[in-house]
Amino acid sequence: MTDLIRDLTDDEARAALVCKWGEVEPDVLPAWVAEMDYAIAEPIRAALHEAVDNGLTGYPAFGAGGPLGEAYAAFAGRQFGHDVDPARVLPTVDVTAGVRLALDVAARPGGLVMPIPGYTPQLDMAAIAGRERLDLVVDPDAERAELDLDLLERHFARGAAALLLTQPHNPWGRVFTRAELEGVRDVVERHQGFVVSDEIHAPLVLDGAEHVPYLSIEGTAEHTVSVVAASKAFNIAGLKCAQLVTASQRLSDTLASAPMARNDSWSVLGVAGSVAAYTHGDAWLDALRTRLSSQRDLLAELLASELPDARMRPLEATYLAWIDLRSYGHDDPAALALERQRVKVAAGHDYHPGLPGHVRLNIATSPERLTEIVRRLAAAVRA
Repeated sequence: MTDLIRDLTDDEARAALVCKWGEVEPDVLPAWVAEMDYAIAEPIRAALHEAVDNGLTGYPAFGAGGPLGEAYAAFAGRQFGHDVDPARVLPTVDVTAGVRLALDVAARPGGLVMPIPGYTPQLDMAAIAGRERLDLVVDPDAERAELDLDLLERHFARGAAALLLTQPHNPWGRVFTRAELEGVRDVVERHQGFVVSDEIHAPLVLDGAEHVPYLSIEGTAEHTVSVVAASKAFNIAGLKCAQLVTASQRLSDTLASAPMARNDSWSVLGVAGSVAAYTHGDAWLDALRTRLSSQRDLLAELLASELPDARMRPLEATYLAWIDLRSYGHDDPAALALERQRVKVAAGHDYHPGLPGHVRLNIATSPERLTEIVRRLAAAVRA
């Protein structure tokens, strides 16, 4: 099964991944942005070729449900045991746009609680939505990255209106347990709050963990919009198609009634690729998770040998490792790695402003490249 995952050559990666590989100099080894150095799944490739051959390059069908809703609902049932109504699956251009749409049309005015560290583009979401950002900071020295429910309670008590929940979490790599999500639900319910649950990484839960969709928790339907996509798990972010999922007719109607100018830019090819991924991509996804679990284990071995003073919490999901390098005495190890060893990892302070000494490292590559990435990173910070 692992043969389904084909590593791109350097030349193929530069041609295919014009952001990850194209935004760096030719001598730089990239391990930064969330793209995988793997060829796309054959069912997706075939579906896109068929779509183009049929001239499918116009506007998509508008509205919720349809083949995309059916495909995602079936996928969620198989992968997560989650019963989703296909008629309550609404396309949108991407996850960040979907988060913004949900906040703008479905959440009451008030502050936005944002777990920190957080996905960099979403750190600006509160300001874009005209809201105050209220940080829910994870202690970088805590043994386990957990949501501070007491602080969440205080934020809502002081006027917060909504929580942007990213689960599985980027960049922590955490999969929240059912008990943790029930705790979030209880706080939100006490304060008549709202949750946007960004679950773009849900299909990328690795060996030893299980994704629990927030909407599958009893009592969340009336206060939650989930945002999902095939983009991260199947390496098709450029196709531009995410989905908003609700379990409440009221929220479904609210989203569907938003003016077209708020939600009109998803791609017809994105729909075709997503339907193929959700319908025919299970075997490839199984192989991918096996590969990423192996890469995670290799990373742990490499850190133990090359960077023994580094600290990394267990990577439960995603292909993005959050690594604490403060013991090596550099505020910005990512900048040093690029300057000294020509390897690009993401700077931790982009995800947690003011936090020194951390990097986010992309492990979705070949074992050989990952070994070289860690070797170069070690050489840079230990020099």
